[in-house]
Amino acid sequence: MALMTSTLGRVNRRIVTLLAALVPILVLGIVGSVVTVPFVALGPGPTFNTLGEVEGKQVVEVQGVEVKPTSGNLNMTTVSVRDKLNIFEAIGLWVDGQHGLVPRAEVYPPGQSRDDVDKSNQQQFKDSEDSAELAALNYLKLPTAVQLANVSDDGPAKDVLKKGDELASIDGKTITTAKDVVAAVSSVKPGTAVKVVFRRDGVEQTAEITLAARPDDANKGYLGITPDEISKGPIKVDFNLGEIGGPSAGLMFTLALIDKLTTGELSGGKFVAGTGTIDPDGKVGPIGGIQYKMIAAREAGAVTFMVPAANCNEAAQRTPEGLRLVKVENLSGAVQSLEDINAGKDVPSCG
Repeated sequence: MALMTSTLGRVNRRIVTLLAALVPILVLGIVGSVVTVPFVALGPGPTFNTLGEVEGKQVVEVQGVEVKPTSGNLNMTTVSVRDKLNIFEAIGLWVDGQHGLVPRAEVYPPGQSRDDVDKSNQQQFKDSEDSAELAALNYLKLPTAVQLANVSDDGPAKDVLKKGDELASIDGKTITTAKDVVAAVSSVKPGTAVKVVFRRDGVEQTAEITLAARPDDANKGYLGITPDEISKGPIKVDFNLGEIGGPSAGLMFTLALIDKLTTGELSGGKFVAGTGTIDPDGKVGPIGGIQYKMIAAREAGAVTFMVPAANCNEAAQRTPEGLRLVKVENLSGAVQSLEDINAGKDVPSCG
């Protein structure tokens, strides 16, 4: 009887010890799978061939002019964002080598909802499409025009010009770009009356407007208008990618449009990818998440990657094996580099 009691005691102690060991594990498991961390995971996102199709539509669709044949790839790249991660998910993504964790506030700033951030990113994407079209048209020296996006309620032009008017000339200077407006107006002293020729509903009109002083420079003229550069002529361009945000597709959209409007193939039939913002003058700007975009491009099959010059140092430190980096400062340089690659010549690199 004493032996049985002793044996039961030892068994009970083992059960208690086992339970004592399991409870923290169970608690950790519950906490790790339920509690979210204040971080988001950034990683490789989808990549799209701007020369190809998505859901039966051309990514870059051109109408009104002859479209030249293209081949190969000019892929735009994206970064994926994973939010509301639990502890285990965050650790798993951190150790997989393809993702990075950043404070959530860097992606979704305090005071802004996720919807607000998404809408802002989508607007930036739309702006990048507009800039890409203008950059391509300016590079190819195709006609553009300036339309008024806004007329200030308290500016000199408020009783004369309206939103949607197309500017033809200011003070005798022909207007075809937004920079032309700035140059024409700022070169005239405040208080001077200038002749403005504009078109409204297809009808050309002329008016005299006395310039005020620019708010930031009392020595330069000011009309109080916001010019918006637009394409002019038969060309109509549509970009058919939805649910994408941010401005970084600009460069690749521009290259695709140029490729479709000119003889020859910029990619040389090969797989080129890249990233970078672009402005209507063709300047290429830096972007975020370059390392994840390079991973996405290489995994998709890219052999060449167009890198904004300002991102070169970061890109050179994390280049996926087999991916050639091409340093890009502006649109003309990007086009020249692709042509030189096809000709077997050396091009600017990040290495």
